[in-house]
Amino acid sequence: MDAGTRELRDAHDVLSEWYATKLVGVLESMPVERAVLDMFAEMTLAVGAEVADVGCGTGRLLPYLAGRGLSPRGVDLSPGMVEVAQRENPGFAYEVADLRELPFEDASLAGVVCWFSLIYLAPDARVPAFAELARVVQPGGYLVTAFKHGDGTVRRNPPGGVVESLGIDFDRYWLSAREMTERFAAAGFAPVFQGSTPPESPEPAYGYMLVRRTDSGIAQPQPQR
Repeated sequence: MDAGTRELRDAHDVLSEWYATKLVGVLESMPVERAVLDMFAEMTLAVGAEVADVGCGTGRLLPYLAGRGLSPRGVDLSPGMVEVAQRENPGFAYEVADLRELPFEDASLAGVVCWFSLIYLAPDARVPAFAELARVVQPGGYLVTAFKHGDGTVRRNPPGGVVESLGIDFDRYWLSAREMTERFAAAGFAPVFQGSTPPESPEPAYGYMLVRRTDSGIAQPQPQR
């Protein structure tokens, strides 16, 4: 495990209990996010029910996905997050795993959720990560993601926030919709839906993207740009 991945994992171990408290009920107050997840669920069910929330955190989305007829399971880099997910949202399968090495067979999932989990990908991690997501989604299956709009510049957490108060920090990358679209296309996904919310200072605009796995082959890593 490289230093950046270790830092991200350890920081989210620390953040797990804070997330468990602060994110309770957040989805209920976000109609855009519910609408995007509903669209994903309805379209995915035409293909199958087995889906994974990759970067599931405390598992807060799994009950919602299950309520829409899907059979979700959770994966997260942080053992602390998985432990909290098992406690706070029991009844689902959870595993500790890196996004670049998922514990699923080829084309075994009808869909994948990446809810603000791709914002931690360093430039050299993006090609293998997007290819790995394509590997596990069956042809015709769907992937839905939420992300933060930006120029791809590495960001650390601003001073004075909860992260600093906990004595942790980690890299984040807010990507443009154009780069996200290009990354998905290179991995074998076609766009279905794209939307965003207005920025609310100090947060950037949130982006939402639904894509469909297009070909029957396993996506191969593309050359770095």
